Amino acid sequence: MSESEVVQGLHAGLAVFAKRPDDILRVAYSRAVRREVMGLAKWAASRHIQCQEATEGELDRIAQGKHHEGLLVATRPRRWLPAADLAERLVRNRGTCVAMDRVRNPYNVGAILRSAAFFGVDACLLGAPAPHPGLAPVAVRVAEGGAEHVALARTTDLADTLSRLRSRGVRIVGADGHSPTDVAGYAFARPTALVLGNEVEGLGDRIRTHCDAVVSIRGTGAVESLNVAVAAGVLVAEMARRPRDRR
Repeated sequence: MSESEVVQGLHAGLAVFAKRPDDILRVAYSRAVRREVMGLAKWAASRHIQCQEATEGELDRIAQGKHHEGLLVATRPRRWLPAADLAERLVRNRGTCVAMDRVRNPYNVGAILRSAAFFGVDACLLGAPAPHPGLAPVAVRVAEGGAEHVALARTTDLADTLSRLRSRGVRIVGADGHSPTDVAGYAFARPTALVLGNEVEGLGDRIRTHCDAVVSIRGTGAVESLNVAVAAGVLVAEMARRPRDRR
């Protein structure tokens, strides 16, 4: 297991400071964001944590790119929620979860995490046929801090994990543009896991067999479908309309 990961991005880095400061190992920032990170820098100094102002070139080299927004925070490895604990959390809180069926583009993953955090989703579940090494730095940056505000879980067999959630009373709702069920006004139950399909292939056949319902977003038909991250924002907004205390 990697000893650390580097969180890139101003909002992403400050969210780590706000939510899990004890995981911070090192900090590097540019002069341009000195004012925004002043609190973080003072805290790091009080804890004797390495914190340095660096040139843009030095930050580019560490981040292996130019989109770090002037802040890099090295942290201990991100903690992932076991599937059993995910089920317990959703049932206990009558919560919501966004599950991603082979959604691979880190920009999409990051945007989905951002929407999930914005609307108060409890957790996000990443499904892939092979072990997921963790969130790509791009996904964490694009999430704008959202990766710190939702619990994160991952699985190599999403269908099996959804089956286990369902057995605990979590309702599984898939998303498919061809479904006759319009998400507008759909009565989301609690707890619920909303499943988003792969960018090209959509929901896998095995995933569909575990869905209690499949919903779609109605459009004009001018284009076939929405980008999966855009669709996630619409779907999660509809899901968030359902109060937690209603069944």
